[in-house]
Amino acid sequence: MSFRTWASIVTLVLLGLIIFAAWHEIERAWHLLGTVNLWILALSIPAQIFVYFVAGEMMFSYLRDKKLINHISVAEQARMALEMNFVNHTLPSAGVSGISYMTWRLHKYGVPPGRATMAQLVRFVAAFAAFITLLAVALIAITIDGNINRWIILFSSLIAFAMIGGTGLMIFLVSSPSRSEKFSGWLVRAGNRVLALVRVPAAKFRLQSSMIERFFKEMHQDYLELKREKRLLLKPFLWGLAFTAGDVLLFMITFWALGISINPAPVLIAYGLAMIAGFVMVTPGGAGAYEAIMVAFLAIAGISAGTAIAGILLTRVILLVCTIGLGYVFYQHALIKYGKRKT
Repeated sequence: MSFRTWASIVTLVLLGLIIFAAWHEIERAWHLLGTVNLWILALSIPAQIFVYFVAGEMMFSYLRDKKLINHISVAEQARMALEMNFVNHTLPSAGVSGISYMTWRLHKYGVPPGRATMAQLVRFVAAFAAFITLLAVALIAITIDGNINRWIILFSSLIAFAMIGGTGLMIFLVSSPSRSEKFSGWLVRAGNRVLALVRVPAAKFRLQSSMIERFFKEMHQDYLELKREKRLLLKPFLWGLAFTAGDVLLFMITFWALGISINPAPVLIAYGLAMIAGFVMVTPGGAGAYEAIMVAFLAIAGISAGTAIAGILLTRVILLVCTIGLGYVFYQHALIKYGKRKT
């Protein structure tokens, strides 16, 4: 069977597994619909579309400034953003699937893999920087409100440390040609050992040193250009602020629809913890850990467990349904259009 056929089968199987695993949550959310204001809840749909569009703009604004995607229409860019979010929420790979998929999609438009990956690293750095900025504002708001406690300070510090540490490690790696070369060599050796352990025939697929080295060389060149032109990070950062605020707004809309007034500051901090879990967990979209962490933190922050469970689960179910509904059609069309070609 062709790549397109296998990709379609795997995607449909994963979709079924996700829906099956989350069925009790879906049933519970369905019962909650009887108590919510559907007019307010309906606002989450355009809000989610906006968030997905902004997620793409953190990356595409950088590529446009680099004159790499001027030939791609804004509508096509928005469509790719929906596909990326669909892949990240469907394929269990701790966020790596979205990077790989967008690198593949952008390659079809002539964007080199290294440049495409650097654009996505810019997206992550912009999102982290924006989140830390809003986190500082949230801590100030909680302090003024008088409800701050040691747990909130501890978790906020852990979030900031993890994000700054991860970003610093990546910068440390790509800032030096020698470090990039050593890492690429190690990556090729380690990757091929893993492929050998899972018995992938060498004739079919092996990591190539020349390709990996060229990939990191492109990333290093982009890093040097970013150092010279730091203004290229301004637009992604501003889009990152809109993205983070929009994501938190999705949860706030659900709480409002349930008739619950809640401080957005602890929701932001809980969202940050869950976002980190989404990178660590290899479940689709961090499912399971994401919800548990948000509910647990909101309970620690003084919000009743019942209220937290109702708001978080209903929001996540809506996100799941809309992500699948909005992204799958475009994703499947991309497979049909490009899947038969050698990738």
